[in-house]
Amino acid sequence: MHIRKYDFDYSRRRFIDQTARGILATGVLMPLWRAMAQTGDVSAAYPEELLSIDSYTKGRLKPGDVIDASNVEVVKDLLDPIRYLQIAQMGRRVELMPTTTDITRLSPPDYLEATLRNAGKARFDATGNVVTDEGRPWIGGNPFPDPKEAVEVFAGITLTWGRHDVSFYCINEYDVDADGSVLYNYQVGWAELSPVARVTLEPKPYWPGHEDKLRYQSLFFTYPSDARGTSFLNIWPYDQTQFPDLWGYLPAFKRVRRFPTNQRFEPLIAGSTLYLSDAWAAGDPFLTWGNYKVVGRGPFLAGIAGNWSSSHENWQHGVHGGPKGNTFWDTKVELVPEAIVVDAEPVMYPRAPVSKKRVWFDARTLLPLGMVSYDRRGEIFKSFDGTFSTYEDAGGNVSEGRHPYWSWCTVHAHDVQTNRISRLEQVRSISGGYEMKVNDPSVFDAYLTLAAIRRIGTG
Repeated sequence: MHIRKYDFDYSRRRFIDQTARGILATGVLMPLWRAMAQTGDVSAAYPEELLSIDSYTKGRLKPGDVIDASNVEVVKDLLDPIRYLQIAQMGRRVELMPTTTDITRLSPPDYLEATLRNAGKARFDATGNVVTDEGRPWIGGNPFPDPKEAVEVFAGITLTWGRHDVSFYCINEYDVDADGSVLYNYQVGWAELSPVARVTLEPKPYWPGHEDKLRYQSLFFTYPSDARGTSFLNIWPYDQTQFPDLWGYLPAFKRVRRFPTNQRFEPLIAGSTLYLSDAWAAGDPFLTWGNYKVVGRGPFLAGIAGNWSSSHENWQHGVHGGPKGNTFWDTKVELVPEAIVVDAEPVMYPRAPVSKKRVWFDARTLLPLGMVSYDRRGEIFKSFDGTFSTYEDAGGNVSEGRHPYWSWCTVHAHDVQTNRISRLEQVRSISGGYEMKVNDPSVFDAYLTLAAIRRIGTG
């Protein structure tokens, strides 16, 4: 009898064995990063069973099918526990897409080019911060595209959340109660700017005079009227052992005040289940967390492509599920050949309501696909799952210069202990005349200074 080397369970056995032995080497048939660097495609690194949901499920599911309560058991091992609960018990549905193998569809091309160009130039200094061989701040792209330890996985996403030098997102947020009632509906502006590791905007890789900062980030509310003008500004030191400075403008007090930033596990606005700590599953300096550990490897279902549509003028998404049919976004998922599952603990937050977080990362891009956090008793507490896409389809596209815009599309933040869900979507514009921007340097003066948040609050 002929025994195939790469039978159906070969990948599973390999992932289990490497995780048990503490080996973090991505790819199955060949090293993943070598395959991507050679062709820009991941197909050579994985067998068919990890590139086709049809093959993985032995024909029980295929692209175009919808996963719901009637068939979710077939893919239970490809879901985090909270998404499984949502589908099995709460009426959530997800549509299956073919697996994306072209790496340029999974991150901004400028970020990918910088990752290739700067591969092998990153190291940790004596304090644990990411620096170049010369000891300077990082110069762009993912510093550890072929990670060898868990902390390297988290370092990359913390250094560059949105993978653009500058982003301004327009956001609709809906906070849904356990009975399906929308308790709050907010419109939010969210700005991010990277003064280091710049890959698109000049001057690069550093903005002179700001090399000691990792990120400027702000958010403000334009709707409803009782929240309009509420705004917050985070200024992150490059040193990841230090907490960001958090400033806020509250219209009721008519002044900018400083907030304690080690209390990052509270919603900034009434009704929301989203914390600052949750952003991109890496909302805190990565050295304020610790005990990083790879706890799993294997395929996963995630919404990494096809989640934007030009059909709605303001890019809004449909909803379904829950008691009133409005609890979840309509989303599309696909088989991710390999996810790296990392646990981390909030070592510098003695009053944190979470004991650890578990994050699933796409091994190809090290993008966080989903997060589950646990309370201090070790019980499942919250989830954070997002979808992503290039912003193009048969009806049109959104440009970020030379390429179609790539970004996040939707987020669910689910507190399973109260069964409340905040769902967010990126839209073209929000009230007040604000529109999405990417790699636009005017965002700094408009949204990322103390004068800016005061002006927004009083405008």
